[in-house]
Amino acid sequence: MRIWSLHPRYLDRQGLVACWRETLLAQAVLAGRTTGYMNHPQLQRFRSAPDPLEAVGSYLHAIAVEAEVRSYRFDRERIDRRDARDEAMLSVTTGQLAAEWSHLRAKLTVRNPDVLALWATVTVPDPHPLFRVLEGPVASWERATPSG
Repeated sequence: MRIWSLHPRYLDRQGLVACWRETLLAQAVLAGRTTGYMNHPQLQRFRSAPDPLEAVGSYLHAIAVEAEVRSYRFDRERIDRRDARDEAMLSVTTGQLAAEWSHLRAKLTVRNPDVLALWATVTVPDPHPLFRVLEGPVASWERATPSG
């Protein structure tokens, strides 16, 4: 499961669709509709929110907005809590963003060099709108290596 802390604009088509699907799975876990992935490390940050379903709904909302910008049709009816907030609800560290940026760039090098080229000048990526950025190291729950 990869639920990116990066702004969804950086994701290629495959990454955006996968992020949508994986976050829908995370929503199902948080809502108690499935027993799979219950202990997935990336769910820790949603569980730390005052209202985990609101947080994951806001996350999905921003993914759907990016999909619309690209003329994709993601079914917003699948979002349990569609009363998305505009302000950041969770935090992400500078180290986590840097690790994810490196990880995404490695994926795009192989999968979609044209999309990678669009972001060649970006050294510090914007976060997903759900997150406010704080100084700090890679998150303790992170399992991906920058190249994997």
